[in-house]
Amino acid sequence: MSARAPLRIGNASGFYGDRFDALREMLTGGPLDVLTGDYLAELTMLILGRDRLKDPARGYARTFLRQLEEGLGLAAERGVRIVTNAGGLNPAGLADAVRELADKVGVPVRVAHVEGDDLLARGGWDTGVLTANAYLGGGGIAACLRGGADVVVTGRVIDAALVSGAAQAHFGWGPQDLDRLAGAVVAGHVLECGTQATGGNYAFFGAHDVRHPGFPLAEIAEDGSAVITKHPGTGGVVDTGTVTAQLLYETAGARYLGPDVTARLDTVRLTQDGPDRVRIAGVRGEAPPPTLKTGLTRLGGWRNEVTFVLTGLDVPAKAALVRTQMEEAFDAAGRRPAEVRWTLVRTDRADADVQEEASALLRLVVRDADQEAVGRVVSGAAVELALASYPGFHVTAPPGKGSPYGVFEAVAVEAAGVPHTAVLPDGERIAVAPPAATREPVRLPDPPLPEPLPPGPTRSGPLGRIAGARSGDKGGAANVGVWATTDDGWRWLAHELTVETFRHLLPETADRPVERHVLPNLRALNFVVDGLLGAGVAAQARFDPQAKAVGEWLRARHMEIPEVLW
Repeated sequence: MSARAPLRIGNASGFYGDRFDALREMLTGGPLDVLTGDYLAELTMLILGRDRLKDPARGYARTFLRQLEEGLGLAAERGVRIVTNAGGLNPAGLADAVRELADKVGVPVRVAHVEGDDLLARGGWDTGVLTANAYLGGGGIAACLRGGADVVVTGRVIDAALVSGAAQAHFGWGPQDLDRLAGAVVAGHVLECGTQATGGNYAFFGAHDVRHPGFPLAEIAEDGSAVITKHPGTGGVVDTGTVTAQLLYETAGARYLGPDVTARLDTVRLTQDGPDRVRIAGVRGEAPPPTLKTGLTRLGGWRNEVTFVLTGLDVPAKAALVRTQMEEAFDAAGRRPAEVRWTLVRTDRADADVQEEASALLRLVVRDADQEAVGRVVSGAAVELALASYPGFHVTAPPGKGSPYGVFEAVAVEAAGVPHTAVLPDGERIAVAPPAATREPVRLPDPPLPEPLPPGPTRSGPLGRIAGARSGDKGGAANVGVWATTDDGWRWLAHELTVETFRHLLPETADRPVERHVLPNLRALNFVVDGLLGAGVAAQARFDPQAKAVGEWLRARHMEIPEVLW
């Protein structure tokens, strides 16, 4: 059988709320076979769960429908198939809505959907669970595309499955094609966050024009290798650095677990294949674990926040005064919130010629299971201090009534018990069997480190001078991927940025479990900090609740860096 042509697959969304015009830009910017859109995240599932409580017919990303009003016709004209997880908690409902839209705009399309991820109804969860969704693989997507679908709507699948499922359908791969599947999963992981692969949120952004980066696409070959690129003339850049940054994003060890395959990130090899072209090759795959990750969300309680502005002299004394006054007000009301957290951020500087630069911020965050305990008790106390506290008293915004916050938890369920189902355009239902061969995940031993740099003079400076970083969230954990830009930089980084040094540089991690994973092919280290984000992004436990800037904080910390690297 002759080799099939590469699959040209793009991305037009990295989250619910991403650039609205991206779908049109990708459809009109150049040739594509498949266009994907990722709309789901842990926080998104909570938002959709609350939508579904208000109206059972909702629970999907409605923005996608508005994008399709123009995009459906463009895709049909160009022969581009669309695969998206915008179905959220109601993929069947979104599939019906797409059919209604197609009738309205006069574009005949065949719509299929994937279901079975929603496990809420099967019970067995703790009280208060709002959503319970297993992360499915690409098998249902592949079945829908093989069944003739022009548009495939899914609920919760792993983000990379939008790409790997399309590749399975295009090349006819089976569950035994582990290396090929792993290559497609890695390519899918690079694409899933949209413009983060083309210069968005990139550590070395100053070297490129990233004001309006184009969305990425992958040219996937039949052997599972891929080239990451973008449409000609679009902004941003694709190089080994931008791809490395995205490969490290929200990952942990060398084994990247998935429902269809475990991809070995320590086997990934990147090469620059021309301007804005990066080749991914050499990816090895192993049998997936026997369980599926299942995300549970629940309403954790209520929170409120007040930020006091402290200007000029005596900032610590002013902070102590208002803190004492608020604490006494809580005690007097007899409704003290269950959790009270104060943070003083010294953004002020002496003798400032701009008032804002003379001001520090004192942040009060309270939480409780009872809305009343974080509502009037807090806002009333803060407002009543307006004329009775420190000089220059004011707050950044009027205190509110409090708002609900969410909690995310990941649990494992047996894959064999999840009814992964493809519903084809003609209504036929195809059960997707779990992989016959599985493998319990075990952490790989760290590979040998490179030879250290020879001793020599050093100079104190920011780590970011010689290393990039990207960080993100996985439930309550944060990951910080750090990579060196040169071979000599890697020789130094691999030996010097130990777990102990990491904890020293980032004191917030000092009392947290921290794991370090070594990825020599990427000249990278990946640190996973357990519990840094509390109960997950929706809980908003930190100033930076998704750990998006932890990597940049690390790059700003000073180390003794060999002068030969400057």
